[in-house]
Amino acid sequence: MTLDVTGLRKVYPTGDEALKGVDVSVGGSETTAMIGPSGAGKSTFIRCINRLTEPTEGSIELDGTDLTGLDDDGLREARRDIGMIFQEYNLVERLTVMENVLTGRLGYVSGWQAFRRSFPPDDVERAYEILERVGLGEMEDKRVDELSGGQRQR
Repeated sequence: MTLDVTGLRKVYPTGDEALKGVDVSVGGSETTAMIGPSGAGKSTFIRCINRLTEPTEGSIELDGTDLTGLDDDGLREARRDIGMIFQEYNLVERLTVMENVLTGRLGYVSGWQAFRRSFPPDDVERAYEILERVGLGEMEDKRVDELSGGQRQR
């Protein structure tokens, strides 16, 4: 996968300019780190890539597809290939550990399946494997608000 960002700007309604014409190109096999002081626009940049924040100007291409021009359905499909780890855990306290893990698969099920919290068996099996790998294999039915800070991080 390649990511090409050209002339990315984000100006908030207050007039604050968070991004000033950012140009970045990342190849499929590269590992890239973004380092900078608080308030430099790192989170805004990442949120613009997956359009959780709408950029004011510029283009964002993922494997040649301009993400800035996608409609809701196209964006939903593109987000399946974009992973994002938020600064906050964004866990749903009242759901179980397993339900929180499976929320990452909501983009792959119908609205009705999502409402019923019904996921394909392959997704559930993969979620069990992941929980086992991070040492939470016995906690799939625990509510998130019962976990320690370290367990939440995992």
